[in-house]
Amino acid sequence: MRGEKIDEKSLSRKYKTNVSRLIRAWKKGLSDMEISSSTGIDMATLNRIRSDIEMAHRRLRLARKKELNRLFYI
Repeated sequence: MRGEKIDEKSLSRKYKTNVSRLIRAWKKGLSDMEISSSTGIDMATLNRIRSDIEMAHRRLRLARKKELNRLFYI
């Protein structure tokens, strides 16, 4: 369970950009406007990428929680 990660490769193919680079930029604290101007990606696409990443994180956390609950109630 712990080793699961977001599939950045599929997101990169979907949006035709380097999603790993965007995640590193967000972790550095760069704003969406700064990322948009440096990469050439419009703000709407950045928002969609961010929401896809957040949704994937939610799904992973929910799956972990369900797995833990299932293990404790067996």
